[in-house]
Amino acid sequence: MSKANPPQQAQAKTRALFDKAEQLAAEFAATAVERDRRGGTAKNERDSLRQSGLLNLIIPVEYGGHGLDWHDTLQIVRIISRADSSLGHLFGFQHLLLATLRLFGDQWPHYYRETVKNSWFWGNTLNPLDTRAKISADGQDWLVHGTKSFCSGATDSDHLIVSALTEAGGKLVIAAIPSDRPGIRIHSDWDNMGQRQTDSGTVDFDRVRIYDQEILSRPGPLGSVFATLRPLIAQLVLINIYLGIGEGALAEAIGYTRSQSRAWFLSGVESATRDPYVLKKYGEFWVDLNAAALATDYAASLLDAAWRQENALTEAERGSVAIASATAKVLATRAGLEVTQRLFEVTGARATSAKAGFDRYWRNLRTHSLHDPVDYKLRDLGEWVLNAKLPTPSFYS
Repeated sequence: MSKANPPQQAQAKTRALFDKAEQLAAEFAATAVERDRRGGTAKNERDSLRQSGLLNLIIPVEYGGHGLDWHDTLQIVRIISRADSSLGHLFGFQHLLLATLRLFGDQWPHYYRETVKNSWFWGNTLNPLDTRAKISADGQDWLVHGTKSFCSGATDSDHLIVSALTEAGGKLVIAAIPSDRPGIRIHSDWDNMGQRQTDSGTVDFDRVRIYDQEILSRPGPLGSVFATLRPLIAQLVLINIYLGIGEGALAEAIGYTRSQSRAWFLSGVESATRDPYVLKKYGEFWVDLNAAALATDYAASLLDAAWRQENALTEAERGSVAIASATAKVLATRAGLEVTQRLFEVTGARATSAKAGFDRYWRNLRTHSLHDPVDYKLRDLGEWVLNAKLPTPSFYS
């Protein structure tokens, strides 16, 4: 019997990772409604992700990771998000924060190896729009003092990416530090209507010491053309979360219509699955989500091509990723909101039961899709279509 060649081995390894993700997603889905009601930290589920090895998807093989590309990594973010978008959010941000290390500094080989070795879960305290955290020199080290909001995944994290502005001059500084560093206080004050287990509350820093070697040397998305991929990775993480929510809602609605929904008495059919209006709406859901998925996967393929270019990446190549990502963002947001709002039209009145928990899909998507206004993506696309102007790189474009 001949041994499998390297491409076959790589395909088998990737398939095993997808199978593991599907297995975890099924486990997460079984408790998603109850955990959504409870809120708080999904500690058991986070530990399952740690133990699965899936936190290392994007880390290259030479540093102990699985070496997946962005297309496959984002597909797995979508799988997790179908089952539970809070966990998909935390899981997606893990890979965004690992990309931040790669793009903004030189220490990433060390952090990649340690992430694999210690099963680190990374938390986010970067939020560029919250400028309350300040940093000042203290001898050879630095001290951070202030507050950050929307700190997704900070609770139960092992390491944090933190941003602050210098007291003198307001220069952006970004660092990677342990989550248990003295002076860090992580609050359990996230109480929004959706994404209830993302722990996206506030974090206080009380003269938290940061060592010089923890400072990322090229902070911000404008350090190089390659570094400007960071906001596009962030956008594609969000897009796949939104698409996962829509796909998860559609799958659950299908199951309910087939097993629970009753035909309307005026329909003239015996089963809700034969009702012409129900069929029409499912067709509409499919068209919207399928278009969003195709656009999303295309954007991910362009991201992979750009990522491989590293410092040879051109502004035009980067711009192509930005246009594709903005297009996918608009489609995924619209499709997801349409499906999650209208799924009750194909499931019926009994589907509004609190026990079913179908409302969580809309609450989650509506909460997260306000992360940055989709209207500004449409403005960027309009500038491109009408004036041939590529989106200006920022933390959100």
